[in-house]
Amino acid sequence: MKPTEEVLQELTQPSNISVHSDDALVGKVKAAVAADDKKRKENEDEPLRRKPDLASIPQTELPRQFEVTLWDVLHTLARATALSWRGAGRGLAEHWGALKYTQALAGGRNSFLGLTDEGHRIADHYKSLQSGELGIGFALTLTEHMLGSRFPGHSVTIVPADTALRAGWALTTRDRGEKVKYRYRPQYFAEVWRPEEPSLVIPLACKGNHSDAATSAEQLASASAHAEAVHIGAWNETPGLLFSTQLPTDGGTMTVHALQAPGSGGRLSPAEGREPNLNAPPFQANVMPDIHPPTEGLVAPEPVRGCHVQAKDYAWFQESLAHTTAAGLMAFTGSGHATARHLTDRQGRKRFTGLEHAASMSVQDAAHTLFGNEYVGTDHVFRLNGPRVEAFSGVDEEVFRLLARGDIEEYRALVHASRHVRPRLTFDKDWGGPVSVHADGSVLALRLLPGQDEEPRPGSPR
Repeated sequence: MKPTEEVLQELTQPSNISVHSDDALVGKVKAAVAADDKKRKENEDEPLRRKPDLASIPQTELPRQFEVTLWDVLHTLARATALSWRGAGRGLAEHWGALKYTQALAGGRNSFLGLTDEGHRIADHYKSLQSGELGIGFALTLTEHMLGSRFPGHSVTIVPADTALRAGWALTTRDRGEKVKYRYRPQYFAEVWRPEEPSLVIPLACKGNHSDAATSAEQLASASAHAEAVHIGAWNETPGLLFSTQLPTDGGTMTVHALQAPGSGGRLSPAEGREPNLNAPPFQANVMPDIHPPTEGLVAPEPVRGCHVQAKDYAWFQESLAHTTAAGLMAFTGSGHATARHLTDRQGRKRFTGLEHAASMSVQDAAHTLFGNEYVGTDHVFRLNGPRVEAFSGVDEEVFRLLARGDIEEYRALVHASRHVRPRLTFDKDWGGPVSVHADGSVLALRLLPGQDEEPRPGSPR
């Protein structure tokens, strides 16, 4: 068992992952689609709609050997799951679940990340959970890099799709309103934006496995159906990004298989209707389910199941994305009421104000100075190989002040202007452990709990 201090040091050491995206992968995914379609037909299952066209991602946007740092990936995963309804632990904030992977992977600057003994043990018992969650972390890390390269001068924000969509649609039987009645959906949206300009919104489908490349091809075939379930603008023009992270248990190289679905849609340009007002309170719309193909002649084709953001809803949807992002940041601080002000009832407002809130024991009551800046948030203490460690999640104090009072416009102007200078990732000696600061103003830090020896006393619980 590694000393805790060594584990903390390794979390900020860079390593590499392999990225696979080429025409051969497109061919393998098409073959997997054909095989799945055939099987569904034999079983008399409903055929799946998928993205009509898939393509590789240029190496200039996504290098085939990509340097990552595990603490940055876990920060990305934690932020992405802050609003999730997984219910992994009562009284435990959702985003702390990312911390269970602090020892799941290891590598080095001149090597590739791979599963550790700890990662193998988790895979033995929670295979789909570990591969799925780590798959999200790596997919979103690559997405932010790729879109930042493709759209210089813009900010890139990851938004949980289910939460954002619930502002307009009843997705499941527990939601009030007319149901979408379709279980396929992207897990996230990537919002590419600049202040006071229409956003570009790209659905993301992220999967993971502890198997092989063939399994990843099958997962990408399924991901194509998930991404297709939301149309933004014209029929079949919404772009998409598909990922399958392969975490082999046989010692093979960890690989992220990635494809894109090209399209000219996704841009929330207000061709009709009003301009968005991001500081307006969140609004619970009731958008009719289904996606509407274009009319052919005098005949209107039957709609297909899914969610369709049409031009008349662009302003509302941009507001919904902004509020969902703000809610996720506030959940990351442990402030239930600041989170709730950015959500509608169907999005889970009451979960963050009542006793049923899964993070009801997570309270915004911690503050730390990191790199000379003040951060406010919440903390969590647990044992890591014996000694107690303290995790701190939060946001820049000014960011918190703006979002707690509902000033999203000013928040976006602030983080967009500082997007190149704010991010930090290092083992901070003043703090005593790894610290990650993202462009959105969020921070995730970990250290030995002050006031204890690293080695536990004999007989103390581990």
